[in-house]
Amino acid sequence: MQRHNRPIIVLDFGAQYSKLIARRVREANVFSLILPFNVALSELQKHEPAGIIFSGGPASVHVEGAPKPDPGVYKLGVPILGICYGTQLFADMLGGKVERAAKREYGIAHLNHTDGTSFLDGLDSRTQVWMSHGDTITKLPPGFDTIGTTENCTYAAIADATRKFYGVQFHPEVVHTPQGSKLLSNFVHVICGCASDWNMGSYVESAIAAVREQVGNGRVVCGLSGGVDSSVAAALIHRAIGDRLACIFVNNGLLRKGEADLVQKVFRDNFHVDLHYVDAEERFLKALAGVKDPEEKRKIIGKLFIEVFEEEAIRLENVEFLAQGTLYPDVIESVSATGGPSVTIKSHHNVGGLPEHMNLKLVEPLRELFKDEVRALGKELGLPDEIVWRHPFPGPGLGVRCVGAVNKERLDTLRDADAIFIDEITKAGLYGEIWQALVCLLPVRSVGVQGDERTYEEVCSLRAVTSEDAMTADWYRFPPEVLQRIANRICNEVKHINRVLYDITSKPPGTIEWE
Repeated sequence: MQRHNRPIIVLDFGAQYSKLIARRVREANVFSLILPFNVALSELQKHEPAGIIFSGGPASVHVEGAPKPDPGVYKLGVPILGICYGTQLFADMLGGKVERAAKREYGIAHLNHTDGTSFLDGLDSRTQVWMSHGDTITKLPPGFDTIGTTENCTYAAIADATRKFYGVQFHPEVVHTPQGSKLLSNFVHVICGCASDWNMGSYVESAIAAVREQVGNGRVVCGLSGGVDSSVAAALIHRAIGDRLACIFVNNGLLRKGEADLVQKVFRDNFHVDLHYVDAEERFLKALAGVKDPEEKRKIIGKLFIEVFEEEAIRLENVEFLAQGTLYPDVIESVSATGGPSVTIKSHHNVGGLPEHMNLKLVEPLRELFKDEVRALGKELGLPDEIVWRHPFPGPGLGVRCVGAVNKERLDTLRDADAIFIDEITKAGLYGEIWQALVCLLPVRSVGVQGDERTYEEVCSLRAVTSEDAMTADWYRFPPEVLQRIANRICNEVKHINRVLYDITSKPPGTIEWE
């Protein structure tokens, strides 16, 4: 794809924050990519990086098999920024010395600096930073100078201005380093000379051109779910190739209230996409009847979706390509799962693995984007807010939010409760503060009193979390009066629920979804 900038490459040494580093660079309007630390030098050179960032990592440079880059990276003639473990690599590989720290530094520290190299330009002379390291540099490599210290770290920031190698022992990418974004901006703009031209306005035209080049005169089929990713992918591809895109929308009976109507209105009526609507509710519910195990439910839903999608796709003529809303975090996780250094927290699948005999080539126009960039792209393409800003929704839909056995009555009850929850947080102006909000219908009943009568009805649990990438999440602190309104409405308006709970479990130890 055509680039305005040479990219900034983030080499991942196993840091939990590698994706965050790449995001912070993009927030400075500079394109970034993450590659594994052991990427071949020839592959790295193909990207023509404007600069390289060594991420942190959990290892010590002293342990056997510690992740280290090809030494040739130091001879590429491009600026390099080391973060934490990445800085220790400078010392270990370029003639300095790293030892176990007498005092492990973890948490908030304060950086004092007098830097004349432009790297720390604009940062307060004493600024808060966030540390997380047990090793420390005890001798600088030849050519390096100290440009910043903390109380417990003599070499908190170092520089070889001649080679444009810079290192910080702290983490500029996290929010606990308030001026970290300024530091990263200095590196990519001043040290590396990158222009601020990575944005969704410029991305649209290059992405459209790339789709046209890949597809040529062929036809594309897209499995449209109504979620942000597949919707933005469909809108982008439709702008690129028009009516040579066919979208298949499968109503599996596990959708949110009004979702089938919304998707059809947006894509068929507003965008005039060739949309094939398949009502498979009865088929899915029959297959799920009596099934309680969450993994078994997921497998049934995924397998049946593939069958239904394939049956409809076969009816289309001359289709050569399958569109998917794969995002950059999915790509990174796939690399991790196949030998990269980062610990894989969860496995990922998109459409679910369509049968190979369909022989379709993948079109993934969003595979370089993070979620927030996808939303920005959706706005550029004219998608309505109710799709662009909607919270993530799992592939198996309400099937994994209806805990225990699934049937139409329980799903309708869950749909009604979910609609009230979303309506109330939207009215309160809180929807945009929350990463994901959902209702789970629990496989228990409780005694209640409604209208002076004893009831014995279902229990639901509200769940709302804040997160940046869903890898970790914290529960959202609602004002009590909002929770009270939600609980009152659900108990009054939803026929089969008489008790409402609020889940205050973070991730970890819990997951965002219950199943």
